[in-house]
Amino acid sequence: MTATQDRTTAHRSTGPSPTGVALPDPRPAKPRTARTALTLGAFVALGPLTIDMYLPALPTITDELGTTSSAVQLTLTGTLVGLALGQLVLGPLSDALGRRRPLLVGTAVHVLASLLVLLAPNVAVLGALRVLQGVGAAAGAVIAIAVVRDLFDGRAAATMLSRLFLVLGVAPVLAPTIGGELLRFTSWRGVFALLALYGVLLVVMGFFAVRETLPPERRSSSGVAGTLRSYGSLFRDRAYVGLVLVAGLTMAGLFAYVSGSSFVYQDEFGLDEQQFGLLFGAGAVWLIAATQLNPVLLRWFSPAQVLVAGTVAGAVAGVVLLVLAATATGGLFAVVLPLWAVLFSCGLALPNAPALALSRHGDAAGTAAALLGAVQFGVGAAVSPLVGLLGNDAVAMGTVVVASLVLAIVVLVVVVRPWQLADPDPEAAPVAVH
Repeated sequence: MTATQDRTTAHRSTGPSPTGVALPDPRPAKPRTARTALTLGAFVALGPLTIDMYLPALPTITDELGTTSSAVQLTLTGTLVGLALGQLVLGPLSDALGRRRPLLVGTAVHVLASLLVLLAPNVAVLGALRVLQGVGAAAGAVIAIAVVRDLFDGRAAATMLSRLFLVLGVAPVLAPTIGGELLRFTSWRGVFALLALYGVLLVVMGFFAVRETLPPERRSSSGVAGTLRSYGSLFRDRAYVGLVLVAGLTMAGLFAYVSGSSFVYQDEFGLDEQQFGLLFGAGAVWLIAATQLNPVLLRWFSPAQVLVAGTVAGAVAGVVLLVLAATATGGLFAVVLPLWAVLFSCGLALPNAPALALSRHGDAAGTAAALLGAVQFGVGAAVSPLVGLLGNDAVAMGTVVVASLVLAIVVLVVVVRPWQLADPDPEAAPVAVH
């Protein structure tokens, strides 16, 4: 009997009782992988939808609120700050209270913030509410990854994260397109009304469809001091810290594109809101393709090898983008094609860095996922204004992309040392099914 068969059998019985009769295992059977990916992906997608759906309206918001493009980009930064801070709080809470309650409450906070945006009178209030939106969306971002770690390990976790990224990848494809189309019929505030409606649907779905994956006996109840100790132990793991930084810097490259693309495509190259939405979505297709190629590559290569290859390829593509943009060679397509290569490369790196990092701390998956997510979005928050400060053009965007990915390579070599990482079990199955 194989290890997988052993685990399957374990769900059927716990062995003979004193009377010789097999007792049924009280734990429910493992959820179907596809359904789990779709359900968790719907919650994870709330973050990208919140970030991306209003991007076509950034120039319009700038004019309507009588502010500057850099100030409006700071509302994007506010969302990322909220996502980072929210995960630092909600991750440990999910380790203490279970996954389900923080997920539903956080999503409800997002709904409230989205409705309040409809009344925002200026860019300062809009920015504050975007922070609150980010805090609410953080629940789905961090808890979904913790649930994956509850159920999967090793290459199985990387594969599941790739499937999550498939669902997650649909959000950047659809969000700017939906936002652009909405702007035909409503103002930019209508975008936030739709986000509120999506949040309500998630709360209803989560109430009925999401089950608890962290039973009471595995929860942490050590309070604030215990949470700080957990974070301290994470910081003492050199490879984990390095992998978290690599994930954050890779995400920074993506957020340089997210924060700058609206102004580059619309102001520099003259596209309208709908054209921008379509082109932005076309780029996200390459990110999706890479995340779905990842499980195939993991049949022959380790997660660390794919991570290194994706990061290096992204940096090379970023250099090509920067050179072509700086020399004004090739026009729009000379910007778009290297950007698509960057997105494809990041799609190879992004599932593997978190999977490798979380595989080292399964006993505190919520806290480990929280720190991972906080660094990813925190670095993104720091990077987003840089594109605006450097000029909001293709050269500025390319500069930040290259700097982020080159730094990721340095961290890989100096801190992570991927050649020293143990190769996860290629047959790894769920490590815990509750």
